Amino acid sequence: MQLLVLAPGATPFQAKNVHWVKMQLADGGGIGIWPGHAPLLAETVAAPLRYADELGEHSFPLDAGILLVEPDGVTVYTARMAAGGETVAALGETATTQRLPRLIEALRVGQQRAADEGMDGGDVT
Repeated sequence: MQLLVLAPGATPFQAKNVHWVKMQLADGGGIGIWPGHAPLLAETVAAPLRYADELGEHSFPLDAGILLVEPDGVTVYTARMAAGGETVAALGETATTQRLPRLIEALRVGQQRAADEGMDGGDVT
């Protein structure tokens, strides 16, 4: 399965042949995603994204965002992500109802950047 992470102002992160992905959801629970997982759209909280591939387990910090699980992989749209050990700030901290529309619009920009670089992150509506 493929893992794609998009954030405004950051280089898209992509990993192929991912065995599993684990994240924290806004409802307070964690989720583990393996190949064949049912399609899902969920809000995430600021927490490390963990995944495993043929090289082992990996982890990096992400801000709150949106998790999209599709048959071919996992896409995470986030406000900020690790970039060379630094955090790239994209949006200020506000209530979710205020943050979500701005996050979706900012992610459209990141999605266009990914498309321009030949990565397919799916549609953001």
